[in-house]
Amino acid sequence: MDFLRPATLAEALAAKAERPEAVPLAGGTDVMVELNFDHRRPEALLDLTRVAELAAWTTRDGTVRLGAGVPYTRVITELGDELPGLAMAARTVGSPQIRNRGTVGGNLGAASPAGDTHPVLLATGARVEVASVRGTRMIPADEFYVGVKKHALAPDELIVAVHLPVATGPQQFAKVGTRNAMVIAVCSFAVALDPRRRRAGAAIGSAGPTPRRAHDAEEFLTGELPWDAPAPLGDPVQRRFGELVAGAAAPIDDVRGTAEYRRHALAVLARRTLGWAWQDYLGGQRTCA
Repeated sequence: MDFLRPATLAEALAAKAERPEAVPLAGGTDVMVELNFDHRRPEALLDLTRVAELAAWTTRDGTVRLGAGVPYTRVITELGDELPGLAMAARTVGSPQIRNRGTVGGNLGAASPAGDTHPVLLATGARVEVASVRGTRMIPADEFYVGVKKHALAPDELIVAVHLPVATGPQQFAKVGTRNAMVIAVCSFAVALDPRRRRAGAAIGSAGPTPRRAHDAEEFLTGELPWDAPAPLGDPVQRRFGELVAGAAAPIDDVRGTAEYRRHALAVLARRTLGWAWQDYLGGQRTCA
């Protein structure tokens, strides 16, 4: 196995162009597990840890450009206000040691249906910036996942950054597992409220071949929320939202849970996270008043 270690993004893209079969290595929290268990034996590893361009984030015109190499710990400590949903999801990833190494870019590269950050990226309308020696392009998050652990990258492309809008309203993330962290989600869910655009985003994870948005639930919630005259939500609205979220799933039975249980759990998560998010919105409105 060859070990490639570029020092700049240009060198990394050139190496990927020359060796498209090379597997990118950032935090290594997924790749090294596969290597240790001999589930994968690539011809080359492309170590990206020295590429400084991937380890920075910036904010411009209401959008955070999050470098693919920024670890979860920094998302939590540095971007909790701008990206609250992503910070919540990051807190549930592994142990402190894993959060110090793991990255959103690595989560995207693995493209596991159970990846903790995926529902947040979908619910907030994130875009994935990918690059090669041929140039740069942006992939909407809901077009990035194309199958079980498969993504829309060309063989010579690398994930460079993720672009997420700065939150203008409450966001929530929750997952079901034997623990809150250090566990693969049985199912997960994210909701993002955007009062400025009168929009609600909702997405599920670990309940289908890919992470996916709950489009019908989003449309329902966008039309039902009393944005201009905030008031507590009635139980029928929350229950219908939960039903629509569960209906968007396409789960299977596996060692972590049954398809029936996943649908039930998603309905519960959807109701709870919506309740938390809307309560935050009501509190913010009262503070402003």
